[in-house]
Amino acid sequence: MEKVLAGQTVQVDQEGYLIDPNQWNEEIARAIAAEEGIELTPRHMAVVKWIRETALSGKPLSIRTVKKSGVVDIKEFYQLFPGGPLKLSTKIAGVSKPKSCL
Repeated sequence: MEKVLAGQTVQVDQEGYLIDPNQWNEEIARAIAAEEGIELTPRHMAVVKWIRETALSGKPLSIRTVKKSGVVDIKEFYQLFPGGPLKLSTKIAGVSKPKSCL
């Protein structure tokens, strides 16, 4: 389905994840984050960009891979993206929801 984010029409699935990761940009990330009640800071963006790079390289994402990333520790990850950090961060990063997320 189509959705307008940051003034741009994008394709999203029923949960609001971008279908085409090439439609992503930082303005869209900020719009998705705002819908989720998060104001993106430079720390958020560092994590989002790492998640995006990792996912688009074909590597599976999990809490364990985030822990090993060196970008963020798990405590901070949960603080930055409360309630479901991997689910929220991948949505904001414009990549598919990991299979490990329900």
